[in-house]
Amino acid sequence: MSEEEWERFLRESVAGAAGAPVEPSARAREVERRLRESSGQPEGWRTYSPARPRRRTGWYVAGLVAVVALLVVALFPHQVVGWFGGNDDRQDEAPLAAESESPREAPGAEPDLRPTLAEPFRGSPAARWADGAAGITVPPAEATGWMDAAQVERALRQSRDFLVDAGLNSRVLRGERPTKAIALLNPHQKDVQEYLRAALSSTAPTDKTDPLLLFSRFQPEQSRPVGDVVKTRGRLTYREGKHGAVEVAADVTFVYPVTPAGDDGRDAEVVRTIVRREVVMSWDDPAEVITEPGTMSLVSYALDMTNGGCSAPTGYFVPPFGTADEPADEAHHVDPYDRSKRIDTSNGTTGTGNSCVTATRS
Repeated sequence: MSEEEWERFLRESVAGAAGAPVEPSARAREVERRLRESSGQPEGWRTYSPARPRRRTGWYVAGLVAVVALLVVALFPHQVVGWFGGNDDRQDEAPLAAESESPREAPGAEPDLRPTLAEPFRGSPAARWADGAAGITVPPAEATGWMDAAQVERALRQSRDFLVDAGLNSRVLRGERPTKAIALLNPHQKDVQEYLRAALSSTAPTDKTDPLLLFSRFQPEQSRPVGDVVKTRGRLTYREGKHGAVEVAADVTFVYPVTPAGDDGRDAEVVRTIVRREVVMSWDDPAEVITEPGTMSLVSYALDMTNGGCSAPTGYFVPPFGTADEPADEAHHVDPYDRSKRIDTSNGTTGTGNSCVTATRS
């Protein structure tokens, strides 16, 4: 063994390395003494290298558990709240995906909870619906009929604009004139123009001239909205119609939470007026039909409403405040959130004749 190798062995022995002899030889002690004197260390000094760190298996396991916990919270936050005694009264489920096709069944059952001023959609499937215009699905545009893809896209956007102004505009909901929606209607469609004149000017509308057939309105003296959110769910579809027109069909449900106008208390009653509309709009080829650019003709429109009033038409929705505890009419039940069936117009009306049935849920 060379002198260098022997000294390295001695250094490792002094440092406490594994395999060091229990008692160094005289030569080893002499070398150790020379090393100590050359380094200036005092007598009796021992140098120790840090002991090999222990494997921190516990820390690794704890870190892994923490990462898994964070992933669970991120992916399933509402379930985690429920595990640890969160507020069970809240609708804590994730928002529904946009409606891209007709549903096959009604939404599942929800907790039997009444709406409040703080949570006006509590206990309702609408709690998971989108807010306002975001709940109206617009399909991708493709060239159809007399329109290219860009024109179809514009027609779809304007069709949704009509629904937004007619059913979501806060001024229109207070009873003001739906100016933007009217501007999108073909001024040469005589029957619709006659309906508009009668519906928006008469103080005694009939079933055929009720402005509610196209526009959502509440009397400010009777009810006021709860918050700024109206929940919606529905979609637009389109196809080629008569004379090459692009025919856009809308099927949208609106949920309006309202409270009595004169009740400002924290425990004020909240009623949800639920309105479903089916509107078919025709964007006509000006070479075939007399029309104006940027306007469409109405092919049909139907209304189905719950908690909107059962008396003769007034031109406004009339929420039934103070009737929450009255017994339900077991003979005429309807689920206003069931969008798997079309609006029933078999009675020859546009849907207002079905407004007095009892909702299975509101």
